[in-house]
Amino acid sequence: MTFLSILCALLIEQLKPLRADNLIYAEIKSFAMRMEGWFNAGDASNGRMGWVLVILLLVGPTGLISWLLYNYQLVFIAFAWNVLIVYLTLGFRHYSHYFSSIQGALSAGDEAGARALLAEWARIDTVGMEASEVARIAVEKSLVTTHRNVFGVFFWFLIIGPAGAVMYRVSEYLARAWNEPDHMRNEAFGQFAARAFYWIDWLPVRLTAVAFAVVGNFEDAIYAWRNFAHRWSDEARGIILSAGGGAMGVRLGTPNENASKVLPPDAATVDSTYSEVEVMPGEEPNARALQSTVGLVWRALLLWMLLLLLLSGAVGLANIGQVAT
Repeated sequence: MTFLSILCALLIEQLKPLRADNLIYAEIKSFAMRMEGWFNAGDASNGRMGWVLVILLLVGPTGLISWLLYNYQLVFIAFAWNVLIVYLTLGFRHYSHYFSSIQGALSAGDEAGARALLAEWARIDTVGMEASEVARIAVEKSLVTTHRNVFGVFFWFLIIGPAGAVMYRVSEYLARAWNEPDHMRNEAFGQFAARAFYWIDWLPVRLTAVAFAVVGNFEDAIYAWRNFAHRWSDEARGIILSAGGGAMGVRLGTPNENASKVLPPDAATVDSTYSEVEVMPGEEPNARALQSTVGLVWRALLLWMLLLLLLSGAVGLANIGQVAT
């Protein structure tokens, strides 16, 4: 049922994408803002209490409904519930129109249009930004967004069902909403939300990186992951971008992140000014890199679905064997 639920949700989203500013998301965001207003007294313990309460109020009912449906063997309703939750928590098509439009603008040589689209999507200042920088940021945002809106959801839905998918998306949102806005940065209130999502996302991030490596250039992906991921201040982002960039043969990250000066072991005795630059493998991002990103994401998605199908088949055969005995 897990495989079919995800497959149906993906097909529905392809036909009827859920808008990123839909009513359900807006209500959850409003609820999170109210909770922050009620609990934020400048203390980390208040942030922990607020996070736990939000998770319980949103994840608890989801899990309870799933349990009741399975407990009373309402199979078809339980299947529909699974599809609905996956559809609501997935975000495969939320921002794909931005990415496609930026790709089309860069391919047509419309750098101004590409900058405007990127500014609207990423909410950053793109004035005077070169085409390679626009391509790089678009690729990076696409890889990170795909992981958090698709692969992370898949993992937790597979582990604990609809409640897991809701927990992942809500915890990801709280980690951003309670830390990234200007008025929340460096505040103690959001520390627990960020740390909680770090651990919730710890394994999914690495599985996504492995998937990128398997469906792309494996050696370069693993090399970049091992040698460059730690140069990003955000560990999860570093793993995804280094592995994804290596898999595509595209150099992602800022100059400080994808290159550094490395002294040889005997540099101090030979020449203290000697240094060599270790550069992340790959080419500078361009319009073709965006097309490579689309291919990488779809191949990784097919890999996840294939593994899920095999796992579902193995579980089904095991259940049949138990019934037979």
